[in-house]
Amino acid sequence: MNGWQQFVTVSLWVIGNAVSPLLAQTTSLDIGASPTLVMPSSKSDLYIAVPLPRSATIASNKAWQLIEIDHPESAIPAQIETMVSGDSTANPTSAQILAVIPPRAAARESRRFRLETADAARQDAALFAYRDVNNTSLGLWEREQPVLVYNHGEVVNEKVPASDHRRARACYIHPVWGLNGEILTDDFPQDHFHHHGIFWAWPHVGIDGQEHDLWMYDTIKQRFVRWLHRETGPIASTLAVENGWFVDDKQVMIERVSLRVFKASDDARVIDISLTWIPTDQAITLQGAEGKSYGGLTIRFAPGSRPETTITVPSGRTEQDLPDTPLAWADLTAKFGGAETASGAALLVHPGHPNFPPTWLTRHYGPLCVGWPGIEPRTFPPGQPIRLDYRVWIHKSAVDLTRLNEAYEGYAAATKAVWE
Repeated sequence: MNGWQQFVTVSLWVIGNAVSPLLAQTTSLDIGASPTLVMPSSKSDLYIAVPLPRSATIASNKAWQLIEIDHPESAIPAQIETMVSGDSTANPTSAQILAVIPPRAAARESRRFRLETADAARQDAALFAYRDVNNTSLGLWEREQPVLVYNHGEVVNEKVPASDHRRARACYIHPVWGLNGEILTDDFPQDHFHHHGIFWAWPHVGIDGQEHDLWMYDTIKQRFVRWLHRETGPIASTLAVENGWFVDDKQVMIERVSLRVFKASDDARVIDISLTWIPTDQAITLQGAEGKSYGGLTIRFAPGSRPETTITVPSGRTEQDLPDTPLAWADLTAKFGGAETASGAALLVHPGHPNFPPTWLTRHYGPLCVGWPGIEPRTFPPGQPIRLDYRVWIHKSAVDLTRLNEAYEGYAAATKAVWE
């Protein structure tokens, strides 16, 4: 039994979830005066996280639901959560609503919902749980199924030579599980020791006339600083953490990471990732790899049946790897871990991403790499936040181009939800 199999099967201590000051209040939402939530119709589920109007207050001892105004017979469970701001810090004086809106046949171009209280007994507040794996890693479960592990501390691979600076890494996500129980990501693969699950790094980091390689983890490293927020509910779980980029003992960058995992459907799971960086006291220049553009968010997939590995992008299935190519999304599908059926995950770029669509590098042997700012360097002054948002859409089986396009269209449509 390997380490991650033991992680799945061994009973571990459950960490108590942080309760925000906002959700500890016993106030109420004036339903009669509440505004209407309006969003576009979609052919796929809409996973929404929409700030509540500032005039609304909530009751922590109540469950909530969305009622479609034109179809009041259908109730959609909702979750009220502490607002996580644009810099990935929790705002205890604001809240947002989380929900998964299923498609409805013959829906109008826009759909309208009102927020109401619900029967708490019908919602599963214990759906998600965070558990310590060890002193460097925090795992997330949905009921009894492992979802992912966030490695906040340094993970060392003894198989990598001690003289190789790629021997240890921190501040990344691995493993990520598929809906069939398969592990989708890889860590310290033999062909590229520096690849590690879902991670974010640049090969060219310029600071004060010196260049560093965060991609290879040589003279600059990521280190955990503090937990920012942790919250679970019947719809989703949210984790926010602050890391730093360090050159020796000097912190040169503030890094904030927010992960939101929505409850799985029968065939898909959504993980939303928000990344924020703030240079401390010196300007920092970021640049991707020459001619390839990688540098930013990357997923390194686990070994699969490589002759059957497929990469699909908005234009269709690609037979060749794509360097320095603008894409809104890309998907990798394979038979992981000896599975008889294929599964996979698509990495989707938020439509508000800077320089949308950014350039990518795709490789059939395993990595999908978003490149931003790409092959042209870009310098960020001290104190200026840099924010990038993505979605990992995990699918239980192989899916076609139509289904992938619908998943992206649903991602884009959910960003247009507003209160009226």
